[in-house]
Amino acid sequence: MNPMFALWAALLANLIAQLLKPVFLYMRTKKFDIHQTIACGGFPSSHSSTVAALTSAVAIIEGIESTLFAVTCIFSFIVIYDAVNVRYYAGKNIQLTKQLISDLETMSKLHFSDPIYQEKLKSVLGHRLVEAVGGCILGILVTTVLYFIIHR
Repeated sequence: MNPMFALWAALLANLIAQLLKPVFLYMRTKKFDIHQTIACGGFPSSHSSTVAALTSAVAIIEGIESTLFAVTCIFSFIVIYDAVNVRYYAGKNIQLTKQLISDLETMSKLHFSDPIYQEKLKSVLGHRLVEAVGGCILGILVTTVLYFIIHR
């Protein structure tokens, strides 16, 4: 088995996840936004699909009792935890802060002129659990299909 298999599986899973984001957004909202292909957040999580593909490829190449598999598992858990918790709630904090600024301007008739208040911030940074799980399933599926295509 080519050791680059893990790299190609992870990259392919990431690419497919990013390409699927506008498709799933359209299915949910009937609005097509090609910019979703480079966006953070959304379904499926490309972070989760990438690390799940990497971990499943390492399992195929090295076996589930290898040290490398253990390392990629821990790495995957950290990345997925970060996507679902840390980055998700950072995005929620940005949404809350933007709303507070807007409410203060409206209620007090003040205008915050400092450029920091005008800065464009992404409010969708992370993922809901279902988006991360979808990414994991996609990553494992991509690796499995790629393995069977290569080893016919």
